[in-house]
Amino acid sequence: MQKFISLLKREHVFARLSLIQLICYFGVWFSHTGVFTLLIELDAPVWAITLAAAMAFLPGVVLAPFSGVIVDKFNPKPMLVALIIVEAVTVFILIFINSLDLLWLLFIIIFVRSAAGGTYFQVEMSMFPKILSKSDLKLANEIHALIFSISYTSGMGLAGIYIHFFGIKSAFLLDCALYILTLFMLLKIDIKNIAKNTGKSALNMLKEGLSYMKQNPLVMHLIILHSIVGVTSYDALVALLADYQYKELLSASLVIGFINACRSIALLIGPIVLSKFINTKTLVYIYIGHGIGVCVWGILQFNFYLGFLGTMAAGFFTSSLWSYTFTLLQQKCDDKYYGRIIAYNDMIYLGIGALTSAGIGLLFRLGLSLWGITIIMGCMFFLGAIYWSVVYKKYQDTLD
Repeated sequence: MQKFISLLKREHVFARLSLIQLICYFGVWFSHTGVFTLLIELDAPVWAITLAAAMAFLPGVVLAPFSGVIVDKFNPKPMLVALIIVEAVTVFILIFINSLDLLWLLFIIIFVRSAAGGTYFQVEMSMFPKILSKSDLKLANEIHALIFSISYTSGMGLAGIYIHFFGIKSAFLLDCALYILTLFMLLKIDIKNIAKNTGKSALNMLKEGLSYMKQNPLVMHLIILHSIVGVTSYDALVALLADYQYKELLSASLVIGFINACRSIALLIGPIVLSKFINTKTLVYIYIGHGIGVCVWGILQFNFYLGFLGTMAAGFFTSSLWSYTFTLLQQKCDDKYYGRIIAYNDMIYLGIGALTSAGIGLLFRLGLSLWGITIIMGCMFFLGAIYWSVVYKKYQDTLD
């Protein structure tokens, strides 16, 4: 933990951006619980719940080629400011959704907000390799994973309780207020102009990015390996557990909040425990451990309280797997292509997340149990372990 604190003290811009990200992520998960609670209270069909989960991933799939070019072409601060404003406006509009007749508007809001949030992430993660050393970059990604976990824990956990007592609209307004706060914080940060491709056309930059990926197959392998973590898109699964399996125990908001809070505790603990052990040689065991953890969750879902242990097992390896595979991708990518490569990475990662969300709904409608669906998701990480073993054997000299 000391090494994380040391980096935050040394790199002031990174530290301030990390604080903003912590607040924004907290708000995202706070209102995220509100969206699925709203759908359940409106008695939305299964397809609407799973589509809402999938819509959060679709912008990264559809817009990645264009957002990556924008990230590489323009300077970061104006983009970050504009994107936070878009997120604040869209979350405010959520307060007007009060019937299933407005599902179309809800899906549009989720799409636009996710597009803004995803591009914000791409801008930040493309900037960090340019302002941090390679050794600090690994720590920065681990800190980002910890920020995600802390905000996920507090956002999901507190949102369930808050919505239970104060209502869904109040949660949306609080989230909007948090975005406005972060906007003022961002305006005070001095971020250097680091764009390097301002003179090139967007079309040429797009062609260059695709050509670079074709000439560097290791980059494509690392994108796929990182994107396997997208299988952990449990939103639709958790919402269905709250709506069907545990609906007699607690309100939907509390069930969603407690399940995700337990999982995110493990997301927080995992990187602290595994940071010193994870490397190219041990990564295969992280994939295997993740698969086992998800399968354990599936087995324990028959009991609400034992299921908490299962969600923690499912989340223990996630942050480390995400941060380390992302670090490998950043380290093996030329800095002038960061924006485009990270955008393509998001396209595959979020595509897998969208397919996972849609697949959960489809399999459930076909009659497969939720625990069976969870087991299938766990098995994807065993395939990831095999894939990494093949890639590592072929590119060992480059990776070590």
